[in-house]
Amino acid sequence: MDTTLPRQVFDTEALPPGERFGCWLEMLARTPGLMRVRTDHADNFVARAEFLDLGPMQVIRHRYPSLDGIRTRKLIQRSDADCYVLALTLTGTGVADQDGQRGICPPGDFTFYDCARPQELSHHTDTGDGPPASSLVAFIPYDALPLPHRRLTPLFAGRMSGSAGVGGLLADFLVRLTSRPEQYHAADAERLGGIGLDLVATLLGRNLVSEDAVPTEIRRRALVVQVRAYVQQHLGDATLDPGTIADAHHVSVRSLHRLFEDEETTVAAYIRDERLARCRRDLADPALGDRSIQVIAARWGFRDKAHFSRAFRAAYTETPQAYRARHLDRARIVNTTASAVNSTRTY
Repeated sequence: MDTTLPRQVFDTEALPPGERFGCWLEMLARTPGLMRVRTDHADNFVARAEFLDLGPMQVIRHRYPSLDGIRTRKLIQRSDADCYVLALTLTGTGVADQDGQRGICPPGDFTFYDCARPQELSHHTDTGDGPPASSLVAFIPYDALPLPHRRLTPLFAGRMSGSAGVGGLLADFLVRLTSRPEQYHAADAERLGGIGLDLVATLLGRNLVSEDAVPTEIRRRALVVQVRAYVQQHLGDATLDPGTIADAHHVSVRSLHRLFEDEETTVAAYIRDERLARCRRDLADPALGDRSIQVIAARWGFRDKAHFSRAFRAAYTETPQAYRARHLDRARIVNTTASAVNSTRTY
């Protein structure tokens, strides 16, 4: 039984060239993004779409030749239109028009629009012989966002950065999920979708220049995600502590500690546990067998060897030396057996 995140893949390369564009349009008609599409590549439309269901949010990773699309009122009436679309340009340049507003989005930028309103879009490769256009598109039901519909109107067809701040965190989150869905469990789909929605709501609220537009609990959860991501990126910095994290996120240390009150851990404990987990992984890696335990500990921010040994033993009930010896011995037995099998002559 497959327990990974549910994913569906549609790839026109499995079809004869003459059928590819028509089948792509049929696939598009089954999504809330139904539109009339024009392309110079209709005779051989090589495209791929990967659908990922994250509970309240559906994410599609697209790859296709240059195209232009229009969504009219007639098409809106033929599709499920009670949702928003958040699109991240991966390659090429995307252009969105809605309600007299226009957003031009190079790679790394988001645009946002309302499926219930007419719109035009285009997505073209930057050069004729370059890679195909590609994007990430999230369909979000109206009631999944805690933001009033009327407040979001100024953002339709706008451009939002996906390379810095909350936008960068959201882009990394979506790209990672869609690039390696097999790394996540199906049971986590709702939770992952909730994290995505919190980040989307925070991104939209920031671009409305009104943090009050985002409910307090949503802001709190989004900040926790940001802090956790920051810790993961800076584990090797021995100076990483609640003070440096608080400064990086423009909050007080006291506020940072309050932020983690509902996380069943403290900030310092989270840093320590993540560092120990990285050390344990490296100690069990045969490829790092020539590195001393002290070097591995220092790599993940433990400056004092004795302190590291005490913390490791308290967490895993054995010394780093014993843990490493046990796992590397096991790896040598496996490799010796594999070598013996592979050395048998075959005819």
